[in-house]
Amino acid sequence: MNPDEIRILLVEAFPEAQEVQVTGSGGKFQVVVVSERFDGMRPVAKQQSVYGPLNPHIASGAIHAVSMQTLTPEEWRKIRLF
Repeated sequence: MNPDEIRILLVEAFPEAQEVQVTGSGGKFQVVVVSERFDGMRPVAKQQSVYGPLNPHIASGAIHAVSMQTLTPEEWRKIRLF
C-alpha cells in the first residue's frame, strides 16, 4: 500500500476529519488524524478507531507498522502554534 491509498481509507472512515495526513513507505506509515470525534476519548480508543479501517491491510501484511497522532482540533491548533 502507499500513503494515498491509506489516506483514502481514513478519509472514508473519518469524513468529518479536519486533517488526515499519511506519510511513509515500505509498509511503515505515519498517520495524523484530526477529528472532533476524538473529543473526550481515551488515547487507546482513539487509536483503535484509526486501526479499525486499517486492520484488514495489517492482517494481510500490506501494512507492517503504523505510528499515529490522533488529535482533536484544539490539540492540533496548539501543536501547530509551537
